[in-house]
Amino acid sequence: MRFGPVVVVLAALVCCAGALASLAWQGNQPYKTGTTPTTLVVIEQGQPAGAAAARLKETGLIRNALVFRILMRVRRAEAKIHAGEYEFTGPQTPNEILEKLMRGDVVQHRITIPEGLRLDEIAAAVEASGFSTKREFIEASTGQRGARLIQDLDPVAQDLEGYLFPDTYLFARGTTADRIVAEMVNRFRAEMSSVRLARMKELGFTIRQTITLASLVEEEAACDEERPRISGVFHNRLRTRMLLQCDPTVVYALMRANRYRGDIHRSDLSYSSPYNTYVHPGLPPGPICSPGARSLNAALHPAATTDLYFVVSEPGRHRFSTNIEDHQRAVRQYRRDLVGRR
Repeated sequence: MRFGPVVVVLAALVCCAGALASLAWQGNQPYKTGTTPTTLVVIEQGQPAGAAAARLKETGLIRNALVFRILMRVRRAEAKIHAGEYEFTGPQTPNEILEKLMRGDVVQHRITIPEGLRLDEIAAAVEASGFSTKREFIEASTGQRGARLIQDLDPVAQDLEGYLFPDTYLFARGTTADRIVAEMVNRFRAEMSSVRLARMKELGFTIRQTITLASLVEEEAACDEERPRISGVFHNRLRTRMLLQCDPTVVYALMRANRYRGDIHRSDLSYSSPYNTYVHPGLPPGPICSPGARSLNAALHPAATTDLYFVVSEPGRHRFSTNIEDHQRAVRQYRRDLVGRR
């Protein structure tokens, strides 16, 4: 029996419609039902669609890799899938899985950078979180490669010390060091609001001077309420041209030269470094850490005080003085207390 061309076409259309209906039905049926544990799947950059489908099949997320590939082709999704790490919880349909891949809804990993870390310490924290290496991060943050990200605000910057804003960040697996560095600088820029920039100009500070002063406050202050007062001491010393004599600047100078021994020794106070504020007047040439918003505010809004000195009185607290005699008594008391605690 021979069939006419119309019948053949109709049969083909029926078969095609049936296949599409079957595909549509399978695309909306989860492979597994009931409680399914969370599954992580990594779609590598440049991975072909077939390999991605095979990976989904291997992890038990889909029933049939070929059907999933056909679904991808029908939806023209092959070129729209984003690489990255995906998390799937519970049974999901092939369409739901495909939608997630097309959205690029990848897992975001948390990195928390505390206030007061040096650039090399931030690099170590990023590496410990599973992103890049310490060396890659430092390379992305120093030299022209790093400085170009901030030179419109700080033309003399040679690295990003002080400009990698301490905060909690979320990054996808595989995010490069350059991308992480850029995000931290962008967060810094956001923090330097128009209000803060206006206040900085009122004080006659450059952005580098502001961040440098804030970094000194960050390193010296242990409790928030003392930050403005410590800043006030530094402002008073700058105004009267007294040496700042800030111990953390000595530590930073020694660290840069790989000479820090874990404590400051008397001989260290005369170490010849532009960062040593026991030797050189004024602010050091740049920040000694990445200050947070509270220290930045304190640098811009110092307490109205006549204090010129401070020394530790108890853990996390300082005793402030307006004259050298009171300060020397406070230092002697600190030493007696230190011996008593031993």
